[in-house]
Amino acid sequence: MSGGKADFRYLIDSYLEWAAGQHIPVVDGLAVDLNSVETAPWPRLGGGCRGAFLHLRGRGDFLALQLIEIPPGAHMDWARHLYDEVFFVLRGRGSTSIELSEGETRGFEWGPRALFSPPLNARFRLANGGSEPARLICGNNLPFLMNVFRNEGFLFDHPYGFPERLGRPASFAGEGDFRPVAPGRHIWETSHIPDLGAFALPEWEARGAGYRNINVILSDSSMHAHVSEMPGGTYTKGRRHDAGVHVMAISGAGYTLVWKEGEAFERLELRLGSIFALTEDTLHQHFNPGSQPLRYLALSIGSDRYPMLARKLKRKQVFDTSLKDGGLQIDYADQDPLIHALWRDEIAATGAASRMENDFEART
Repeated sequence: MSGGKADFRYLIDSYLEWAAGQHIPVVDGLAVDLNSVETAPWPRLGGGCRGAFLHLRGRGDFLALQLIEIPPGAHMDWARHLYDEVFFVLRGRGSTSIELSEGETRGFEWGPRALFSPPLNARFRLANGGSEPARLICGNNLPFLMNVFRNEGFLFDHPYGFPERLGRPASFAGEGDFRPVAPGRHIWETSHIPDLGAFALPEWEARGAGYRNINVILSDSSMHAHVSEMPGGTYTKGRRHDAGVHVMAISGAGYTLVWKEGEAFERLELRLGSIFALTEDTLHQHFNPGSQPLRYLALSIGSDRYPMLARKLKRKQVFDTSLKDGGLQIDYADQDPLIHALWRDEIAATGAASRMENDFEART
């Protein structure tokens, strides 16, 4: 009878075990500069493509990030898998081919700041048509599924198709459908946004002065993405954060203050190439002390159509409601006075005009 220590398995994270077996770099920490992350050849992708895992401190239980680099003129092998994923193009240009059926494919080209998602378990391939390496960040829910099924062959080689996920052909060309709900809850439904930096965003004044936002559903998946923008010289209201939300800048530059109840503020940079994921119940606040708009992307599990988790559903109903009214947000009038004092120092250093003084004039 077997029962020795050699074959005893206990408290196993099957996703982390699988990731270690890929033999590519694993980067951790609260925040990371994506421009400086080193990659290594990843045979699973084929074509000489390289990769790295980003296992940030606040990644939670459901979401993982992979950094993928495709050499000039190269392409990945054809792939398919039973998990949802979203790609954001950090730099480079290329194309995506998606197999609809035997002998029929659908394709589109992408460049910097593009956001797209292949439909669930559809065969697809990424190619680099440029003269420079293409670098993309991929957010996916593989950790959850790998920990449930613990079988690489099942997740990567299952033949079942999901034709209902293919959507309209025009969605891969960059078209989409606006689904009005309410400020902060409006949805854009598509499979591909060619340039997140140029995408029009509706207003959401409840989050802060001049704030804009859209939630994105890509290929009808359970992955959530939202794009937000702050005008120059403004900052958002503070809010309690959930684990598993990965935030990265698209354009502009600023910073984020993060803290736990009763603890000191920690500053994280919010600029092109930076990414962070905050731990459970961390409070955070975004600041744009420059003169140009600051736009950023957030990826997480649980879309506005398919929240998946009871806590996600509850959060989405109260995330712009004040903490004192049972919500997640700190009104300007209730924030720590040190926050605005730090802001005044920052705005003085940049020379930009602050648009926040009317909100604090009476108190300062």
